[in-house]
Amino acid sequence: MIKSANQYPVHTLFSHEGNVLYRIPPYQREYSWYKAQWEDLFEDLIEADGAHFLGTIITLDQTTDTLEGNILHVVDGQQRLTTLTLLLAAVYSVLKEHIDELDDDTRTDVTNLGRQLVRKADQQPRVTPQKQGHNLFDYLKTLEDAGLPVEGEWKPYYPSRRIAKCYRYFRSAILKLAETEGLTETKAALRVHEAALQAVIVKIEVASHADAFVLFESLNNRGMPLSPVDLIKNHLLAESEKKQIMNVDQAFKHWNDMLTSLGDSYSTQERFLRHYYNAFKAELPDVPNASVATKSNLIRIYEKLLEQDLKKVVDALVEASKIYGRINCVLELDQPTSLDRAFQRLMRAQGAPSYVLLMWLMTKQEELELSDAQVEAVADRLTSFFVRRNLTGYPPTYALAKLFMTTIDAVGDARGDDVLKLVGEKLSAVSASDDEFRTRLLGRIYEENTDVARFVLTTLAEDAMTKETKVDLWRQEKNHFVWTIEHILPQGENLPAAWQAMLGGKEVAAQVQEEHRHRLGNLTVTAYNSNLGNKSFIEKRDRRDSKGRYIGYKNGLSLNAELAARESWTADDIEARTKVLAERVIERFPLA
Repeated sequence: MIKSANQYPVHTLFSHEGNVLYRIPPYQREYSWYKAQWEDLFEDLIEADGAHFLGTIITLDQTTDTLEGNILHVVDGQQRLTTLTLLLAAVYSVLKEHIDELDDDTRTDVTNLGRQLVRKADQQPRVTPQKQGHNLFDYLKTLEDAGLPVEGEWKPYYPSRRIAKCYRYFRSAILKLAETEGLTETKAALRVHEAALQAVIVKIEVASHADAFVLFESLNNRGMPLSPVDLIKNHLLAESEKKQIMNVDQAFKHWNDMLTSLGDSYSTQERFLRHYYNAFKAELPDVPNASVATKSNLIRIYEKLLEQDLKKVVDALVEASKIYGRINCVLELDQPTSLDRAFQRLMRAQGAPSYVLLMWLMTKQEELELSDAQVEAVADRLTSFFVRRNLTGYPPTYALAKLFMTTIDAVGDARGDDVLKLVGEKLSAVSASDDEFRTRLLGRIYEENTDVARFVLTTLAEDAMTKETKVDLWRQEKNHFVWTIEHILPQGENLPAAWQAMLGGKEVAAQVQEEHRHRLGNLTVTAYNSNLGNKSFIEKRDRRDSKGRYIGYKNGLSLNAELAARESWTADDIEARTKVLAERVIERFPLA
């Protein structure tokens, strides 16, 4: 497995006379170290008593052309090497700014440092990051900014990405070191320079990608923990090379195609891998003691699947991920279909556990003789199910995976409308009754489940919109919804005098508030909710923003039409509106 394992000082790894280049393979993560890790590295170097140990890197010799030099692929350690070269680039830039102040020997050291970062013969950087996330462009631009002889390309938002930030951090850290310790900037830079070049790295060379990935999983010393998704990817790459089914770059492209469909969320990627196995288990190679995919057995399941039929499994994953990404609304579509809008409603109703069923139905859509309209009807039925389930808590979370897997198994020879009917029967059999749903809707829904409360209110408001009155109630600014739940009778303490008077005095008002504030009838949806707060009912009703637009109950939503015409708001009003809205919600989200 291991060809060699030796300890080297950094100045040897990056010898200015050497011909070695370190390249980050395309399947690696983009640069991901943060300020905390930059600070740790800088402080460890300058405070070290002797040579600081920087850890281990794993490399694979990929030299194919002796004229190009010795090419080592960095299978593990890319974060460390990239950060180290950015530190040295910051040192170089500070020293270059003071080059006229240096003696001849130190100027030679600066020249050699430049050649340690960029090879003299062809001006190639010693370390070449992969391209993902503009890594390579940012790295070359940073080296150029440091005064090194490379041509960089400025990409939008370059200064706000991590590579540029890392370089700027090290430059400022060097200058701060000079200030705090009473050194010149040159002496501070030289101190960091010496500490970095004397630091030690253990370089392990392996014979193949398969060996590299096995060792990589064992050491896992990048400083960023590996997820099950990462480990499954590594196993795919290792098995691809071992079985010579496809080369590593081809295997990585397949994997990346899958992730492109799924988006950047790790939780979505991990859930897709679970759902794929659970949906198609009957058609996949047998995995002992894995009746259902869970987070704890996911790695073992995919190791077994990839070992038995790698090409077929990978191809199927790529195709299934396209469907899953559509169900999960990964891409924002300019012209979404009615089916896409149904998927969006299901996502907003927190119906992700049912994606396993929808992915299976859409994969088999032609075979099952299902039209898009019928798939949409299934999605709407699932939305109703999750509105009810998330408010009542029934069926419990642990039962959901089995529910959708048994529904898939039960489809059998059903086709078209019979599939829709079967799904409805399966959901109805385990769902809370209308009476139980009504009881929860009439209670303190905001306390029971705020997300359900928001979803049902926005849905009722959206249903009444026309093209002329349509607004996006799900729009966000700075990761927060613009349109939020508003308590008509305020929920906070210290109820204003106007509310106390309206409700019959301080003691009665406190009792009414405690009993009714979180009920459905006391909730609505407004934009810029914080502007309303504890204001009186009339102030809330007539509130405008700085441009004169209504942001209170006259904001144009049908949900608020009754409120816009009222002069007061009492316990009886909340009770009556709660009953009306509860019936509308039950009608809007049927299971039958």
